[in-house]
Amino acid sequence: MFEMAAAAFEELVVDELDRLPDDMIDGLENVVFVVEDRPEDGSLDLLGLYDGWALTERDRYGVGELPDRIIVYREPHLAVCEDERELRDEIHTTLVHEIAHFYGIDDDRLHELGWA
Repeated sequence: MFEMAAAAFEELVVDELDRLPDDMIDGLENVVFVVEDRPEDGSLDLLGLYDGWALTERDRYGVGELPDRIIVYREPHLAVCEDERELRDEIHTTLVHEIAHFYGIDDDRLHELGWA
């Protein structure tokens, strides 16, 4: 397992977010990005999670709504990566995957596109 402190991992997530295309990020409304050590069940199986309503499933989205969350899990990423280059690639893929869920793209389509 690759080792990295929580603060350094969070910096990598922010750096990879900055590298994503503007047209992917510009449509995100009321979404926050969160880094957590592990999913609530303590497993290392889940790299990320979109917690919210997909854009395609929203009737209306008003003022006062809690933000949707895209969660990136640190320990599962470290468990599947051997070095920083591989970690950056996996974080990038996780961010694209979870952002795609915001836009209403399901796991089957993400598999077809090579992002799952």
